[in-house]
Amino acid sequence: MSNEAATATTAAEAAPAPEPIPHGIGVSLPAADARAKTEGTFPYAADLWAEGLLWAAVLRSPHAHARIVSIDTTHAREMPGVRAVVTHEDVPGRPVHGRGRADRPVFASEVVRHHGEPIAAVAADHPDTARMAAAAVIVEYEILDPVTDPEQAFEAEPLHPDGNLVRHIPLQHGDPSVTGEIVVEGQYRIGRQDPAPIGAEAGLAVPRPDGGVELYLASTDPHTDRDTAAACYGLEPERVKVVVTGVPGATADREDQGFQLPLGLLALKTGCPVKLTATREESFLGHVHRHPTLLRYRHHADAEGKLVKVEAQILLDAGAYADTSSEALAAAVGFACGPYVVPNAFIEGWAVRTNNPPSGHVRGEGAMQVCAAYEAQMDKLAKKLGVDPAELRLRNVLATGDVLPTGQTVTCPAPVAELLQAVRDFPLPALPKDTPEDEWLLPGGPEGAGEPGAIRRGVGYGLGMVHMLGAEGADEVSTATVRVQDGVATVLCAAVETGQGFTTLARQIVQETLGIDEVHVAPVDTDQPPAGAGARGRHTWVSGGAVERAAKMVRTQLLQPLAHKFGMSTELLQITDGKITSYDGVLSTTVTEAMDGKELWATAQCRPHPTEPLDETGQGDAFVGMAFCAIRAVVDVDIELGSVRVVELALAQDVGRILNPAQLEARIEAGVTQGVGIALTENLRSARGLIRHPDLTGYALPTALDAPDIRIVKLVEERDVVAPFGAKAASAVPVVTSPAAVASAVRAATGRPVNRLPIRPQAAVVTDR
Repeated sequence: MSNEAATATTAAEAAPAPEPIPHGIGVSLPAADARAKTEGTFPYAADLWAEGLLWAAVLRSPHAHARIVSIDTTHAREMPGVRAVVTHEDVPGRPVHGRGRADRPVFASEVVRHHGEPIAAVAADHPDTARMAAAAVIVEYEILDPVTDPEQAFEAEPLHPDGNLVRHIPLQHGDPSVTGEIVVEGQYRIGRQDPAPIGAEAGLAVPRPDGGVELYLASTDPHTDRDTAAACYGLEPERVKVVVTGVPGATADREDQGFQLPLGLLALKTGCPVKLTATREESFLGHVHRHPTLLRYRHHADAEGKLVKVEAQILLDAGAYADTSSEALAAAVGFACGPYVVPNAFIEGWAVRTNNPPSGHVRGEGAMQVCAAYEAQMDKLAKKLGVDPAELRLRNVLATGDVLPTGQTVTCPAPVAELLQAVRDFPLPALPKDTPEDEWLLPGGPEGAGEPGAIRRGVGYGLGMVHMLGAEGADEVSTATVRVQDGVATVLCAAVETGQGFTTLARQIVQETLGIDEVHVAPVDTDQPPAGAGARGRHTWVSGGAVERAAKMVRTQLLQPLAHKFGMSTELLQITDGKITSYDGVLSTTVTEAMDGKELWATAQCRPHPTEPLDETGQGDAFVGMAFCAIRAVVDVDIELGSVRVVELALAQDVGRILNPAQLEARIEAGVTQGVGIALTENLRSARGLIRHPDLTGYALPTALDAPDIRIVKLVEERDVVAPFGAKAASAVPVVTSPAAVASAVRAATGRPVNRLPIRPQAAVVTDR
């Protein structure tokens, strides 16, 4: 052997063993699909293809409210390349659908109730042919006056057979005769935020030999979508299969059923695969948006600033159909007083139908709108009392054991005071005058037209809360299977990965429980048992809990023979880094050796404790759990132009337990940025019910330049004992809280009331300075 070879061998022998890759709960395990998404090879629905593919297009109403006199599809059917045209007459099963309530037609038949409502759909051999054929469908309309003001909906003629009122909740808590020494009032309006997913809606429908159909969709609730499709197609649920493709962003319900249902109808009618890829305009017109909301508040307090009573009226614009407006209203009314102790509360909440674009589930629905209003009221109260806004809030904050206005006792950790103190005491960012001019931005961006002398800095606070999982008796159950063979674990669970990190969490759970490094999560389809919708942290809690239980059952199967052999309980054995050891060191083996070629598997369910509907006075234990957040916003405002720059958002959040630090930080930062959009730019405007500029030019999403410095000051890990792992939902509560904090800071900078979101420039202009 040469000296060089000997030296190399010695060096190799002396080299330390590589550090094991961290895994399990509490580490920042990267997402399994991160590389594919970064390289652009991850398959989304818009990328799918099938032999003999046809293309679909949907004809949508150009009117917000009209009576359909006639529909003539003759010209469309006669166009070369057109294979099928479907209208309401071609729906063989139930003609209506809806997330919360089935009140929305698959295709409008007699009346159009909102701009963009589907009238007909076409399948053709080329996408351009399909669009031209859809445009060739002749519809004769009798245009009707639209009802676009939700306050007018109470007196207007019914827009729907079910009437204009979706739900009314008259919450009553305490003594209505009580009054406070200090009273402040306000009226507030919240605009229509669009979820604006990165990828617009798309899907593929493939007919099956048994007369059924398979739908390839970016669904966030595949079993509900399957059942809805089966009912509309007149098929048994077993003959409709939903296969979940990659989800290109989901801060709301994805694929709107109005996109899915025409696909399957066309595939069944033609006997061919049919694909639909929505344009951005169709996406804006078709899916649901955040509820525009009108809020009126009156706060009563004593001379020390302690809240005595809150009175409020909350009016949600549901748009043309009910969708999930009932659930959004329950959250709005239930959290109308915020994370504060309020002994007396009287809240009237309504959700009504109008001819505006449809509203539905968007992250933090209901809670976000009321947070903006009650935090504005706290600012008004602090100003009237001459008290520091943070100090006033601290005098009133909620804690574990306190009672909500719904009569529900807060049993989960509620460290609201700790969160607020953390952001209040965090050092403020440097003022522009303390930094070189080229290192700070004027409001309006690097080329902003403002003058430094017109800039005013403001500091404001927001406290927010959300509920986790479904509410009011929703059956939140999820099922998961864990299978282990040849040292590889596979998780089967119909929980859809929407960007919230469930697939990563499932891998971490199995790694920690079974000590197996290689863990795969199977693709989701409706052949698996249901896991429910991906919203309000339910997959972290319920689906993660199901995975943990199944993994623990497999762990017992793995350890039981060893425990029996050595005469000890399985509780005395532990699995660490792929090795099984006993408490006394007598037993030491690897997981692979213990498996001995066997296949182990187990299926488990997780179901949280039940809730109950709110009664006729708004009382009841309606929520499984709650999460809280405090944000301090620092803004610079050009008081001549009304432009606003968010300099910094300091955040403290109640997270229960950190399961994946990097993932948690990303979720929080995304939620905060979405909230900045609500506060400053995002509002899907309409005129007489017609959406103006349904594109990403007219709809102003925050860009990287608009994103502020986000300082995560404190993450409070006080575990919720009823939640698996003790973790809480992470991304919704920053969305709820950050708009209120930004508005509070603009009030502090300008002295203006700021009672509308997004904040318009004229609301931040100061003329009497």
